[in-house]
Amino acid sequence: MSASAFALTGFISWALGLLIMMEVIRTYLVISGQVAANGFTPDNASLSPFMQRLARAHANCIEGLPIFGGLLGVAIIISKTDVTNPLASTLLGARIAQSVIHLVSTNQLAVSLRFTAFAVQMVIGAYWCWMLLI
Repeated sequence: MSASAFALTGFISWALGLLIMMEVIRTYLVISGQVAANGFTPDNASLSPFMQRLARAHANCIEGLPIFGGLLGVAIIISKTDVTNPLASTLLGARIAQSVIHLVSTNQLAVSLRFTAFAVQMVIGAYWCWMLLI
């Protein structure tokens, strides 16, 4: 498996893992009688701050997947993984770091670090766009 295919699969797996974590916790809340089965909002607004951050971290992954995953997919489809392979693991690492930081804290340093991880992804994405188009 190429680094690009691994990163794409890893990105999807990370988003799925966050979703599974959220649904396991929601299931526990329903089974334990703490929340009605129909008592959830997409952003988990009525739940703990952690659950709200988890919903946002998952949404961030889903928002980024068509862009960053799409670029990896294009590179794989047109056999130009020589463009994406060198930075594929960096992109995946930055995505995971962004989510983990989001889950752990919202203090000023954490938000700055989270943005830095996102900025890394944007720079890599812009570079890949350019290199795939030329």
